[in-house]
Amino acid sequence: MDVEWIEVPGGTCAFGDRAKPIEISTLLWTRTPITWAQLEDGLPDDRGRHPVTGLTHAQADEFARALGGRLPTSAEWEWMAGGAARRTWPWGEQQWTPELANLRDSGLDTTSPVDAHPAGATPEGLLDVAGNVWEWTLRVTMGNGVTLRGGSYASQPLYARTTFLNAAPAELASPGIGFRVVRLP
Repeated sequence: MDVEWIEVPGGTCAFGDRAKPIEISTLLWTRTPITWAQLEDGLPDDRGRHPVTGLTHAQADEFARALGGRLPTSAEWEWMAGGAARRTWPWGEQQWTPELANLRDSGLDTTSPVDAHPAGATPEGLLDVAGNVWEWTLRVTMGNGVTLRGGSYASQPLYARTTFLNAAPAELASPGIGFRVVRLP
């Protein structure tokens, strides 16, 4: 399965609760979190379309580089997810429903194929920005932690909002954490 790249135009991200202005470059983003089929040949379709999980931050970073890009910064991720309008959710202002993203109350209790929630896409067409798996970023926090974005299948909907920040130890290899890749056009 090939990696599909989608261009997200740059601009000024009003980052975080304080709306700190940060300039973001135009970037190419993987349409979905990286899947098993994009890393390994010959996987059955049911498993291959699920996001790669169980990787530490360093492992995710290494795979991102092998795919020709890198992990996004937290500000880049927030810009991609919320856009200039600072959408509450990647899809807009509509409250979460199970058709939009794989979150705790979806009833799945595990990851789903990355293309299972097309109604929850960003205006540019990026999928699974909210839910399914948290996504590693480049932003390091105190105590060797790394910022995570997007929420996972085990998260409450609040955690999938475009401005919500979470963190995990860099060495954590969790079934609820995956990654997305960015690169310059």
